[in-house]
Parts: sequence; structure tokens; C-alpha cells
Amino acid sequence: MRFLSIAAGLLSTSCSILLCAAEATKGQLVLGNDFKPPQVFKNTNLVRNTNLEKGYVRETINVVVQNTDKQPQSDYYLPFPSDVFGRIGGFEVRDKKSPGKGSFPVTAVAVEDSDSHFYKIRFLEPLSPSSQTTLSISYYILGSFSPLPKAIEQKDSQYLTYKLDAYAPSAYQTETQKTKVKFPSSKVPDYTTTSKLKSGSDPEKQGSTYTYGPYTKVAPGATYPLSFRFESTKPVLASSLLERDIEVSHWGGNLAIEERYWLRNDGANLSKNFDRVEWAKTSYGGFATTSALQELVYPLQPGSVDPYFTDDVGNVSTSRYRPGKPGRDAHLELKPRYPLFGGWKYSFRVGWNNQLSSFLRQIGAESYALKVPFIEGPIASEGIQYDHVVVRVILPEGATDVRYEVVDGDAPNGLPDASRIESSISTHRTFMDTVGRTALTLKVDNLSDEARDSEILVTYTYSFTAGLRKPLTIAAGLLAVLAGIWFIGSLDVSIKKR
Repeated sequence: MRFLSIAAGLLSTSCSILLCAAEATKGQLVLGNDFKPPQVFKNTNLVRNTNLEKGYVRETINVVVQNTDKQPQSDYYLPFPSDVFGRIGGFEVRDKKSPGKGSFPVTAVAVEDSDSHFYKIRFLEPLSPSSQTTLSISYYILGSFSPLPKAIEQKDSQYLTYKLDAYAPSAYQTETQKTKVKFPSSKVPDYTTTSKLKSGSDPEKQGSTYTYGPYTKVAPGATYPLSFRFESTKPVLASSLLERDIEVSHWGGNLAIEERYWLRNDGANLSKNFDRVEWAKTSYGGFATTSALQELVYPLQPGSVDPYFTDDVGNVSTSRYRPGKPGRDAHLELKPRYPLFGGWKYSFRVGWNNQLSSFLRQIGAESYALKVPFIEGPIASEGIQYDHVVVRVILPEGATDVRYEVVDGDAPNGLPDASRIESSISTHRTFMDTVGRTALTLKVDNLSDEARDSEILVTYTYSFTAGLRKPLTIAAGLLAVLAGIWFIGSLDVSIKKR
């Protein structure tokens, strides 16, 4: 019932609220070069959590914001350096105390003729003077790690470096703040210590978590660089491109999905040639402790069937499919043709089918709503980052009035703000098509596998006459073939005497 209410509301909502597929690409907001965030807020308490356990950085900022102005305020600005801003993905803001209310509207902001970049966060309700609210800001920073040394031997441990600021990014005065850094293990041979920022030990270590601060009276834009070198026994996986096709067939009652990956490992390279004999020795009886990728596990939607796994050579037999029980996910285990060490690449495709009825609802006489995951992909403890993602929803031939919306759940969905998702409508032609199928294409940069929890809702109109186009085309084709056979058979090709 909730799905139907969302879809019905989607049809009745104006295009200004929906993200219409036919709209042009929405770029970031550009402000004048004299712009500075109005000093109408202060951060009374801020806690920044930086997690380095995956191949990308996950950050969560919990901050208590107070309105110091005499008027209600709605717009809160969060600054980022230009070199970081372009690598941010999945930026989302919620009310820490009431996350179920949904995410706050967010707009990417650039300042003309300047390297200043902001995210403008619009409160769900204006914050009255002297009032406080607690924000939970989550985002991911991709492509942040560098291996040191850059090349290692096949059995050596991998170490990564990362640079961070002791102060969380802020355009406002901060009364009290601390930064917590979580590492993959307790092996952190090199890290920055501070003596000017606070008295006593800084950072304080507890297992694999290092805590900097608390710091008091932090001015807007204050910086203090930190650097770390830590052990990471996992690959740093990234896909330069992910292409995902979702093909809808009303006549077949089928939803066909195919994903194409251009995968690479951004970890430390091998200093010597790969030794397959040594690899077989170390991995005998189980997986070796190595920074090379050895396998991928795909959780598929309940009811998924007919999976396949191919690469540039052809079908890959080193895969295992475990069908899920009713109502539970299936699992597809993939093992590439070779272990993926640092600097190595591997391109492949994965596909499967689902029953369309599990994803499609009819919400009107000729209107339909399709609810599907934005991306799926493998679940890996090391995480996967995507440089560029292209999602195509291929609808039946004759579908019109196509619109889409990102479904907002009770938790962060891993997607960036709507202004950074490019959408377009095109025509996709396949076998026995006449005018071609309607295809909704969504493009987004800097995505992480955290977006596996995201969903999109696509609505479209598909008339009864449009549904007859395919069988009529097939019938006309068969009649043409039969007529051609009859005509050829009626020709007199015998040799006669003149």
C-alpha cells in the first residue's frame, strides 16, 4: 500500500518537485565571487567520524547547530576544498533525532572565479532564533588513498596513506569538536600527533580508533593537516565505468538486468612478475592474506534466475549460483580468471532475470510504476567505488510520460544530491521493434557501493494500443513471410518449348 501511495502521489505532483526525465542536466548553483556564508549559526558541539576500513573514505558529522540570528534561518552551508569537492559522493543530511523524516534538500554551490565550494543544506523547517537542531551529515570521499611503497612483492603487506584535517569543514564558529579516525587494523606505523591544539595526548588511541580533540573555539575555515600511513590487507577496488541496463517486458512478464564493469585495483603494484606457483602455495586450502581481489559475491533479489558471467574472452565457468529461498536473496559467487593485484584491470558483465510482477504495479488505467534498485553489484568488505555510472531503464515500445524519483528511505541511500544526477530520454531499438523502445538514462559520477540500498521509482504511461504494437508487428511479419512463400510458390519456373 505504501508503494501505491508513493506512486499515485508521484503522478499528481508537478514536474518542479519531480525529477522529470526530459529535463536538461542540472548543474551546481554558481554564486557571485563576493559570496560568503552569512554568520547566522554556530556549532555548539561537533563530532566527526572518519572511517578508513574500506577502499574509500566514509565520513559522518554529527553537529548541534544553533541559530544566532534574530530571524528564522533555513540555509546551512558546508565548505569543501576544491580537490575534495569533486570526489564527494553520496552526500546526505538528516535530522539526527528524527532520521525517519527524510533527507534535507541539498544543493551543490560554486563561487564564481574562486576555488570555494559548498553544499547548501535547506532545513525541513526554518530554525527559530536561539533554537538548536542536530544534523547528521554523511558522505564519501573517493580516490583518497595512495599506497606507500607504491610497489610491493607478492607476499608483502600493503600500506596506504591518507591526509586529513584535524578540524571538520565548517563555515561557522565551533564551540567544541573532536575527530575520530577508524583504521582497518591497529597497525598504523605513521600518524600525526599534535601539541599546539590541546594539552595532553593527542590523539588518544583505543584499538584501531584514534581520537583527536576535543578542540574548543574553532574559527570558521580553520585547518591543521594530519597524515596517516596504515596497513590494509584488502584491495582498493574501483570501477572506471559501470553500465547497468534494466529492460522491462510486459508481454514476457520479465525484468532483464545486465551490469557491465571495468574494474581495477588501485592498491600497491607488484614489484616483480606474478608467480603463479607461489600464489598456489600460499592460497592452498583457503584464500591467502593478500591485497589482491580473489572473488566477488553478488546478492540478487529474491526470485532471480538465469544468471550469467562473461568477460572479454567469453563465458567464465568459475562461478557459483545459490538460489534464494522464497522471500530471501539469492547469491552469485564470481571468481575472475586471475587474482586482481594492484594496477591490474578486469572487465566483465553479469546478467540475470526476474519476474516483472515483483517490481511493477499498475496505478491507473494505462499508468504503471516500476520500483527497482539504482545499482546492485557485489558486496565486498573492501568496498567498491565507481567513477562513472550509467543506468538505463528500457521501457516497452510506446511508453510515454516517463518520470522518475529517487525513493527516500529511513536511512542514507548512498546517492549524491539530485543536482548531480543527469537524466535524459532516448530511443532504444531491438529486434522486431518499429519505432523503438523508450529508454530513461541516468548518469552520475562518484558513487560507492553504499548506493546498493538506493531505489528509483519510474512511472510511465503504456496504452492498450501500444501494447498491441508488438504482436501486430510479429503477425504482420509472419503474414508477409507466408505471402512471400505463396507468391514464390505460384511462380511458373518450368522450362517450356517455344
